[in-house]
Amino acid sequence: MSTPTEKNHNKHLDLLQNYKTHLFKYIQELEKLDRQSEFAKKWNEVTIKERKEELQEIDKILKNLIRF
Repeated sequence: MSTPTEKNHNKHLDLLQNYKTHLFKYIQELEKLDRQSEFAKKWNEVTIKERKEELQEIDKILKNLIRF
């Protein structure tokens, strides 16, 4: 049986994983817009770069944390 601390830890890992999935989908949508419009490409360039860096950091965190 899990302790309250373990449940809380796992809950937060799940939230982080959900956010990672959200970011991935968001990046895909921005890249899709880039393919459709040259203006959008310039507009989203920095945002896509920042979100990809954020996604990498989240991935590192998830890989280094241990599930109870």
